[in-house]
Amino acid sequence: MAEALSTLEPRRGFGGRRREWPLTAAAWLAALAVTAAFALIVGDLVRHGLGQLSWSFLVEAPASAGRAGGIGPILTSTALILGVCLAVSVPLGVGTAVLLAELTPADGLFARLVRLSLDVLAGVPSIVFGLFGNAFFCVWLGLGFSILAGGLTLACMVLPILIRTSEEGLRAVPREHRLAAAALGMTRARTLVAILLPQATPGLVVGLVLGIGRALAETAALLFTSGYVDRMPGSLLDSGRALSLHVYDLSMNVAGGEPNAYASALVLVASLLAINGAASWLADRFLRRRTTA
Repeated sequence: MAEALSTLEPRRGFGGRRREWPLTAAAWLAALAVTAAFALIVGDLVRHGLGQLSWSFLVEAPASAGRAGGIGPILTSTALILGVCLAVSVPLGVGTAVLLAELTPADGLFARLVRLSLDVLAGVPSIVFGLFGNAFFCVWLGLGFSILAGGLTLACMVLPILIRTSEEGLRAVPREHRLAAAALGMTRARTLVAILLPQATPGLVVGLVLGIGRALAETAALLFTSGYVDRMPGSLLDSGRALSLHVYDLSMNVAGGEPNAYASALVLVASLLAINGAASWLADRFLRRRTTA
């Protein structure tokens, strides 16, 4: 019996390591390729756009169709659009994830239909969301080309990613935690707020970061909803140009706009890195406080 079991154990000698090195090398090459591609993109943006960056570029309004001036109104419009998107998508996304993970059977018909719908929506091209947002928010609801319409459209795009990652984060919490809470007489709502959501924070942060990344980088959907105006918005019902749309316009439609396009793209990438880093730092600090409390 012992001899039979010994034949099933993996060989850990030199021959085993020799057979494993191609897979290890391929994994390292894939990781290095991704890192190199990112470094090349950031390096190109820094080389062409760093010289254009200044405080005046960040606060002044565009001039001469964007060839001169800055991106002050563009940054304001981008922040407002992102704020509307998150204000709508985060409560709906987390609430739907709680419903799917905690309040309905995992293999039930309703849960399977919702997950299928989310998977389909996650693969819908952004231009389709833009056409839907224009028809529903801009025309049918009468919002016109506005920051509010753009933010609501982005919320529809972000929801599938946010719901699925939040649901997986909640399902990753060990079942023993739920049983222990029930044994202590805690209600389901108290268990959710005090135990499950804090434990699922990494999954929630991943969904939030991915959603912010897609919202900040979106161009096609905002072209049909938030509009093209580069002036400072006075309210959420005013039209506003997002930063990604500004980069597209300068690089494709404005002769001589490449320097400011590179600088705007560099600001966009720096914003994404800053948001990702801040979200990861806050989540890590929150978890450390939970473990030390």
